[in-house]
Amino acid sequence: MKLFGGIEAGGTKFVCLVGSAPDKLVEEKRFPTMDPDETIAKVIEFFAPYAKKGELAAVGIASFGPLDLNRASQTYGYITTTPKPGWKQVDLCGRVKRALKIPVAFDTDVNAAAYGEQYWTPENHALDPFLYMTVGTGIGVGVIVNGLPLHGLIHTEAGHFALPHDWQRDPFPGVCPYHGDCLEGLASGPSLNKRWNQDAKTLPDEHPAWDLEAEYIALALVNLIYAYSPLRIVLGGGVPQHAGLHQMVRRKVQKFINGYVQSPMVLDNIDTYIVPPTLGNRSGVLGAIAMAITEHRLTLFNR
Repeated sequence: MKLFGGIEAGGTKFVCLVGSAPDKLVEEKRFPTMDPDETIAKVIEFFAPYAKKGELAAVGIASFGPLDLNRASQTYGYITTTPKPGWKQVDLCGRVKRALKIPVAFDTDVNAAAYGEQYWTPENHALDPFLYMTVGTGIGVGVIVNGLPLHGLIHTEAGHFALPHDWQRDPFPGVCPYHGDCLEGLASGPSLNKRWNQDAKTLPDEHPAWDLEAEYIALALVNLIYAYSPLRIVLGGGVPQHAGLHQMVRRKVQKFINGYVQSPMVLDNIDTYIVPPTLGNRSGVLGAIAMAITEHRLTLFNR
């Protein structure tokens, strides 16, 4: 049986998996994100034994960004303008591919998570367009259209949506180094911590932080519903794990849409329309394995 590798390349940690399905995993390794040379060396060290024995057919990389996803570009596979110190213009995909000498799929962490949630969850197979939003250290959105992650000039960056900002209700200026009070600047985990001067995990359920957080997420989701008309939205990441937040977001989405989208999924079945991830916190790395399987099949087809 062929094995496939998955890499979730995060700003704070890397997760590496070898397996062939969520219930058929062989080995996993996690380590902190260090400088590029050290980190990529650890990635290669983990996968090299499988590649040398011919057991590893392909690897998928689900990476923090922004990324160059244009296969015709000279910098395809690079992490580009990231604020992560030391990681600008790093050829992550190319270095892994050259070392392991096997096909490597490359995409954003949220596109991979969206792909994984659709690929590995049978009830999601026919749902297209399909959308995944993560709210955690950052905010990102992955969109699957016609079975593939959506790319364009670069890739979707809905985490940086401009939102209505009521400065009287919320005088917090935001934490985004580029835009200040964009969606990520106002609703990411670090923004919650900084606005309320404590770890958001310690905020009680009745704290006003959660109503404000649900409102910002809901405003973004309404815009995404208008723009992409997805058949399902998966809301993942650390922040939505707060008890009751999914339900608050759903009710606010219905309120903001105000009957404009005449779909039973929004009007009557929103609890099955905006849902938590079926893969839990492994959507990204299992999505990377799904990407690797698809890349392997494409390689065989194009021979």
